[in-house]
Amino acid sequence: MAENERSLRYGCNPHQTPARVYTRKGALPFNVLNGGMSYINVLDALNSWQLVKELKQATGLPAAASFKHVSPSGAAVGRPLAGVLRRAYRVDDMDLSPLATAYARARGTDRLCSFGDWVALSDMVDVPTAQLLRREVSDGVIAPGYEPQALALLRKKKEGKYIILEMDAGYEPPALEARDVFGVTVEQRRNDAQINAALLQNIVTDRQALSDAAMLDLLVALITLKYTQSNSVCLAVDGQVIGVGAGQQSRIHCTRLAASKADNWYLRQHPAVLDLKFKPGVQRPDKDNAVDLYLRDDLTPVEESAWRAVFSEQPQRLSASEKRAWLAGMRDVVLGSDGYIPFRDSIDRAQQSGVGYVVQPGGSNRDAQVIQACNEYGMLMAFCGVRLFHH
Repeated sequence: MAENERSLRYGCNPHQTPARVYTRKGALPFNVLNGGMSYINVLDALNSWQLVKELKQATGLPAAASFKHVSPSGAAVGRPLAGVLRRAYRVDDMDLSPLATAYARARGTDRLCSFGDWVALSDMVDVPTAQLLRREVSDGVIAPGYEPQALALLRKKKEGKYIILEMDAGYEPPALEARDVFGVTVEQRRNDAQINAALLQNIVTDRQALSDAAMLDLLVALITLKYTQSNSVCLAVDGQVIGVGAGQQSRIHCTRLAASKADNWYLRQHPAVLDLKFKPGVQRPDKDNAVDLYLRDDLTPVEESAWRAVFSEQPQRLSASEKRAWLAGMRDVVLGSDGYIPFRDSIDRAQQSGVGYVVQPGGSNRDAQVIQACNEYGMLMAFCGVRLFHH
């Protein structure tokens, strides 16, 4: 088969065959080092690669993304990881490189949603990153290169079927992109908008001072939104995404979903969660599922029984007041929105999850009401002026 074309295992679903990936001109920009891809693998790989490439360009830090169904479950840059997060992310027994730290953060955003993820890494994969990938349930990885020992480790994953792609880091696509839908082709200029600090200069609230840490998180949020299925809202802090609300028809539903995931991310750092005692042999995904059930308040009797079965010591549930008290410690969180925020309800919900900074395109008829809501809560809001819809 020519270097500009590869057959795929199947399309979106196993019955959709034949399937292939190809370029109309020139070679494919990646090499398949191991495994066989499906249609969705290709979509996840190419979207997630763009995300981590732009994060690295914008921040100068190694970047990672955990993708599921063409949207990120998490994304992050390689900032140092505190002890509490190391325990919450289940990496406290590992020596992490900056790249491995970025992936631990990306995977740690929402470990439930990242089960069976596609991984994108901005830098050459080193041994610590490969060791972390080997222990997580994942479908494949794309990166610009692999250290020989790291590649050897990854080739053993999934009984030798783990998909490993090597991306041409210098590849630039054509200016126009096309898609066929129901036999009809639509074409557009690709989204080459540059996400950088210049987009954060139009601050429209009373609060004006933008810290370097908040600047980094705003960039992380915007770049993540650029590759998230719309409508979408993203919450970020400390160089990583902590909640994504993707593919919703209403902005408030995006916000509620992203904020609830961020709340769960923060609750997973509660001492009661970190000290949960699991029975010997309980696997990592089962621990993640049990933590999710532990934090929920609406369990059926069957779920309650399943949740308690994995613990060697039966834990006491956190009460609603204990959860509220813990969540009050969330501070300086960033909220990014891929489209304008049409009502203040998103701001009201965001405030409950510690949001102190907001970035959105602006342009709603109710901008003044949204600005007023931010001022009431002491939030800073910037109008970036760029809509980032992605479909």
